[in-house]
Amino acid sequence: MDFLNDFVGWANNILWGPVMIYGILIVGLFFSILTKFAQVRLIGDMFRLMFKGEKSDAGVSSFQAMSIALSGRVGTGNIVGTATAIAFGGPGAVFWMWVTAFIGASTAYMESTLAQIYKEKKDGQYRGGPAFYIEKTTGIRALGVIFAVAMIASVAFLMPGVQANAISGAVDNAFGIDPWITGLVTTLLLAVIIFGGVKRIANAAQILVPFMALVYLLVAVIIIFMNITEVPAVLGLIFRSAFGADALFGGMIGSAIFWGVKRAIYSNEAGQGTGAHPAAAAEVSHPAKQGLVQAASIYIDTLLVCSATALMILFMGTYNVHEGSQDGALIEAKMDETITYSSFTQAAVNDAFPSLNNFGSGFVAIALFFFAFTTLMAYYYIAETNVSYMFSGNTRRIGIFLMKFILLGSAFYGTVKTSDLAWAFGDVGLGLTVWINVIMLLFIMKPALIALKDYEQQKKEGKDPVFNPKKLGIKNADFWETYKKD
Repeated sequence: MDFLNDFVGWANNILWGPVMIYGILIVGLFFSILTKFAQVRLIGDMFRLMFKGEKSDAGVSSFQAMSIALSGRVGTGNIVGTATAIAFGGPGAVFWMWVTAFIGASTAYMESTLAQIYKEKKDGQYRGGPAFYIEKTTGIRALGVIFAVAMIASVAFLMPGVQANAISGAVDNAFGIDPWITGLVTTLLLAVIIFGGVKRIANAAQILVPFMALVYLLVAVIIIFMNITEVPAVLGLIFRSAFGADALFGGMIGSAIFWGVKRAIYSNEAGQGTGAHPAAAAEVSHPAKQGLVQAASIYIDTLLVCSATALMILFMGTYNVHEGSQDGALIEAKMDETITYSSFTQAAVNDAFPSLNNFGSGFVAIALFFFAFTTLMAYYYIAETNVSYMFSGNTRRIGIFLMKFILLGSAFYGTVKTSDLAWAFGDVGLGLTVWINVIMLLFIMKPALIALKDYEQQKKEGKDPVFNPKKLGIKNADFWETYKKD
């Protein structure tokens, strides 16, 4: 076990060094400039288009596609990840999470639009994602396979444990249920969903994701209004800490940036390529439409749900902050040092409603279950898409069948392994796919920019934009060349 911990730690040091942390910010800013900050200029379109587009036999609606993407994005990272960012980066980490989300929305647009442009219809369903667009833009299948293998390893083996571990930890803290029991129930429920196919995932996601997010946000808004006079002080603390100007957290600007960026990416997954998979499944008339919808999902994930968690914790003061590293001395100690990070939020809600007899522990555990469970659903969908990319026929069916059991086994194992190891595995999986996808985006981004320009031009002409790749000089967009446009 010591060897495994050392190896995972070594891998994370390489994957999450300064090049990744500052590089992802620079790339996001670069894409923002190239799109002329479309995430601001077209924010009305981003949210309006969510409810446009109809599902079909082969595809899902824009809202269903966004719901699947959000089910992957809105997960453990929103509760445990946000608390972890505050624990190791101080309150200022929240600001850097916001920055990462803002510029990351442009990255999400790029990868999701490319996924739409280069999607395929396989076995009666739309399929697409980084593996598809990497191969079709470069003409090198090996590059697509490399990404597909990395993504399958990430979402089927390395990352499910984080979600399952968070569920079992929160449930144990709230209800005293042994982790293995929670793991068994979670795994069985997940099996029912994933053996039901993509359509069942889409139908479950479009119900569960909006419901869980709205209820969670409602509780957060109530707590904010209960402490409305503290809003200026809390926001001031966040901004001062972000730039090292706060006396208590003044030496933590590096940690604030590191943990803010790292946990924002874990939460909203902009650049990882996960959101591009459901984006490709949407039934829309123009790729840029779904690219903009997926950009909006970054805002929902980080600017709304993560902020809700952060503000509840900071308002109620239920957090520890470690200076420098995980082994650093505590410089804020309003909770016991041994408490798990999901408990930061549980304690905050408990303190906000002291007369409701431990309401916060139960509420957050249930919310975390829905958040993490739907993320596991999305992980399966993404893994299945990449298996479908690599194989066909009976080999594909066998590959998907085996992958289901790998994911289910990983999820169950995650409920009983230590939280630190679960997160370390998850960070390796995230880092692998972000590195590959973002580097490739820098070389193959041109079609996404052409699509955005075409979308805006057709809008100016009063048209409902329809995509014609031949007219735009975009090659290998095979699906769109035969797509019925009337």
